[in-house]
Amino acid sequence: MLVLITYDVSTLTREGRRRLRRVARACQDYGIRVQLSVFECEVNPAQWTILHARLLDLINLASDSVRFYNLGSGARQIEHHGAKTPMDPNGPMIL
Repeated sequence: MLVLITYDVSTLTREGRRRLRRVARACQDYGIRVQLSVFECEVNPAQWTILHARLLDLINLASDSVRFYNLGSGARQIEHHGAKTPMDPNGPMIL
């Protein structure tokens, strides 16, 4: 399965900067960096379970956020965890 992972980790504190490095390292273990906080990861279901749990364990849900975009065959979905409220693609949009 192909998963696009984006994250925003608060780096205002030393602990935040440490979390940022750990999140990036976890993503690098399974994929390639395509932008500063964006990784493409091609993983099997077992690897996905490990990576998903690892990232959720690393981030601070009160100040950080992570999004998983599952781009696998037919099962496209977006999963958001953390501080920033995700956009509702089915909700109203103001342009």
